[in-house]
Amino acid sequence: MRFASLASGSEGNALIVESGRTRVMLDCGLGLRETLSRLSRLFLSPEDISGILVTHEHEDHASGVVRFARKFGIPVWLTHGTFRSDEAAYSGLKISLIEGYQRFGIGDVEMEPFPVPHDAREPVQFVFGNGATRLGVITDAGSSTAHIETMLSGCDSLVLECNHDTEMLARSAYPPMLIKRISGRFGHLDNESASRLLLRLDQSRLQHVIAAHLSQKNNTPALARCALSRAMNCSEEWIGIACQKEGFGWRQIA
Repeated sequence: MRFASLASGSEGNALIVESGRTRVMLDCGLGLRETLSRLSRLFLSPEDISGILVTHEHEDHASGVVRFARKFGIPVWLTHGTFRSDEAAYSGLKISLIEGYQRFGIGDVEMEPFPVPHDAREPVQFVFGNGATRLGVITDAGSSTAHIETMLSGCDSLVLECNHDTEMLARSAYPPMLIKRISGRFGHLDNESASRLLLRLDQSRLQHVIAAHLSQKNNTPALARCALSRAMNCSEEWIGIACQKEGFGWRQIA
């Protein structure tokens, strides 16, 4: 199994997971032209995508889903709450509604959704597997839970939100209500919260740890790497970064 990111951040998110002949896209928060361009950088075309999973309805994760799926006839999986946030938009698409705890498969990839604390209708994140290896993904979660830690523990690779540095956010020009939302229990994980989450996991199988969904104004790759490397007791350079403009290239899970 391998995985790559088209983009990660407040301006758009999309992740590709591949196993065997199956490639699934997690979220599509980019415009059609940008999605096609970034797929081509990974030597992929829309016809290679087996399905799209939607974590929640916020624009940076879902704004490109409908147009991309409709143009290329790609099926979409999402929770009841995410679907109901804009039912009319999904009209005519091949939709599969999922439960927040129900495992399901698309071709050679198995998905385990899990609910997360975030200010959306019914947000989920996912663990991807192929029977031999597991990739855990968590972005857009304001805090951790025991269930999240159970789901992510023992994974072979992690894509982990490091949205902001708390001091940078507090000093930012953001309105107080926005600061409160981002830093709240249903907002986004900061660097230190992500580090504490990582410390509580079984790390024994980890081959890749990628810091994702970094704020371009209230975080830096260096700060995110520093926080996660402390939790891993590894060099800062070993921690990968998912950036807004380029995402990251293919990462193979042995």
